[in-house]
Order: sequence, then structure tokens, then C-alpha cells
Amino acid sequence: MAFEAEPRVDEYIASLPEWQQRICQRVRELVHEADPEVQETIKRTRLPYFVLDGNVCALLAAKGHVNVFLYDGAIVPDPEGIITGGHDNKTARAVAITDAEAINAPALLAMFKAIIANNRAGGWRKLKRER
Repeated sequence: MAFEAEPRVDEYIASLPEWQQRICQRVRELVHEADPEVQETIKRTRLPYFVLDGNVCALLAAKGHVNVFLYDGAIVPDPEGIITGGHDNKTARAVAITDAEAINAPALLAMFKAIIANNRAGGWRKLKRER
């Protein structure tokens, strides 16, 4: 898939162990597959963020897993139960992915698409107020 890579995101991913690089690169591909207009940036000094009319997701490599933070205000459905943390968080939930598990690409892609649709509709904060 062709997308405009942000060199600082490349640097972040390249600095990780190989298994985390593989996870981050696959998540990166999925978010761009969700919408080719997604842009990459760095926020909080060094963390990769993917944005389109607001935050879509961010990556954070931890010791034993990679966190994919989903900026959805907990309004995007999770029918396959991939959310592992932040269930009560008001802004973002997380999917922690370890080396030993496969990424549930269809579920993550569906969530990215839903977050982007919500962003384009004014963002999850607006949508929560309207419910």
C-alpha cells in the first residue's frame, strides 16, 4: 500500500525490536487502508499518531506489547472484543498486541473506519452530545 510516510514515524518504528516493528508496520498499513487520507505525525515528543479530522490512533511500544490507542470516546463498537484497556477512559481505549498473538486485522480495520467516519461527522465528543 502506498502512503506518505512521516520520517519520524519511520524512525520510531525502526528503533524497536523486530517483533514490535512488525506489529507497528501492520497497524500503520491498516490505518492507511481504512482511509488513504490519513496522515502521520508525531505528538507527545516521540509517539506516532495517525490523524484525519482528529486523532484516529497512536502507537506506543511497551516492554512486552504494542499499545494501539483508539481515539473513539468509547463509542465505536467492539463486537470481537479486541479492546484490552481503557474501557472506562473518556477519550481513548487500547488494544495491546503481543508477539505471541496475531493482529485481528478485520476488527481493527473496522474500528479505524468507524473512528474516521465519526471524526468526519464532527468527532466523538459531538456525537456523544447528540446521543
